[in-house]
Amino acid sequence: MSNGARRRVVMDAAVTQRALWRVAHEIVEKNRGTDGLALVGVRSRGEYLAERLRRKIGDIEGVEVPLGIIDITLYRDDLDHRAQQPAVKGTDIAFDVDGARIVLVDDVLFTGRTVRAAMDAIVDFGRPQKIELVAFVDRGHRELPIRPDYVGKNIPTTYQERVSVHLVECDGIDEVVVETPSEADTASGSAGS
Repeated sequence: MSNGARRRVVMDAAVTQRALWRVAHEIVEKNRGTDGLALVGVRSRGEYLAERLRRKIGDIEGVEVPLGIIDITLYRDDLDHRAQQPAVKGTDIAFDVDGARIVLVDDVLFTGRTVRAAMDAIVDFGRPQKIELVAFVDRGHRELPIRPDYVGKNIPTTYQERVSVHLVECDGIDEVVVETPSEADTASGSAGS
């Protein structure tokens, strides 16, 4: 984004915390507890959101659900279109995926391609009973038939806008920002997400 982009904060730290508490409660309620439940965060911001949800579920239920982290880099369907070599940061799933009820956590749901890649990666570890999806932000514009089970916030956007989830763990602040490109950015095609 160039300096001409318009930036608006749509979620601050307080709204972020309330959304995470609500989603944690919804996960516990829909799954009737935590038996067989495991959280898997999509690197990188999804892993931090999954850890926060894990702590909140622990506060609600008094148990610690298993947590995994999935790196989808090598599962992306656009890998051969990227100019640079992919940076693989690794996957860490130290629990048995077979028969588990996996709650996949991602920061922004846009086209659905990241979620498809994450499901492919999870299935390489075993066959879960089911996979549910937490999209902290659902911005629409799906290219694949994927719908989240839990949503922190729906934020309708144009295709050219960019949604950024900033988290204390990696950005020093909790907020969700929508950036609208300037006309010059739109003309040059630099406003994707």
